[in-house]
Amino acid sequence: MRKIACIVAGSLLSLGAFAQKNNSTTPTMPVLKTAKDTASYAYGIVLGNSLKRQMNSADIDQELVTKAVTAALANDPLPFTQEDAQRIYADYQKAASLKQHEATIKDGEAFLANNKKRKEVTTTASGLQYEVLKKGDPNAPMPKATDRVKVHYHGTLIDGSVFDSSVERGTPAEFPLNGVIKGWTEGLQYMHVGDKFKLFLPYNLAYGERAAGAKIKPYSALVFEVELLEITSAK
Repeated sequence: MRKIACIVAGSLLSLGAFAQKNNSTTPTMPVLKTAKDTASYAYGIVLGNSLKRQMNSADIDQELVTKAVTAALANDPLPFTQEDAQRIYADYQKAASLKQHEATIKDGEAFLANNKKRKEVTTTASGLQYEVLKKGDPNAPMPKATDRVKVHYHGTLIDGSVFDSSVERGTPAEFPLNGVIKGWTEGLQYMHVGDKFKLFLPYNLAYGERAAGAKIKPYSALVFEVELLEITSAK
């Protein structure tokens, strides 16, 4: 086990040294005598390059990562359990992501706060906002979360930029209502077939901390015009 740990650690340290110092000194290459040696070193390169990419994007200390990897592979005593380590790293990543996208979050919050003041807009307990654009038959059925629906929709960012539109494609979309983003699952349940609503989604009811496609950044508030055409199957 210590042999593998040294291979991986050596690979990481070599990568770290190369990334930090672009000098003319050529590092000493290990002597690889067997197929296992070669495969082990190759695996270290793959792992090292993967870790390097992750470390660069996560803004963490490469030297400490190398030490921790070596200790974990060697079964040395560790300061955290696996569960604690995962929680600590996840919390750090989330805090870093929130800081990175702070402007997007604030823009969305300001937009929704102003939008909420309009008399045409209803705000639900979850923070979803909706506006009725067209009323259909008030006796028409309303979907449940377990139903499958057919809709036309037009999706924009809060600045009006279009990122997706079944209307522009000319083809309605059909999907299970509990298989889409939370704001849609909730919002369409307020609608009768034939209604057309405008939904205003805070980021936690849209794609949350994830990006979606080329235009939707993490933590983006979104706007959708949605027309409920049909409940194609009900459960």
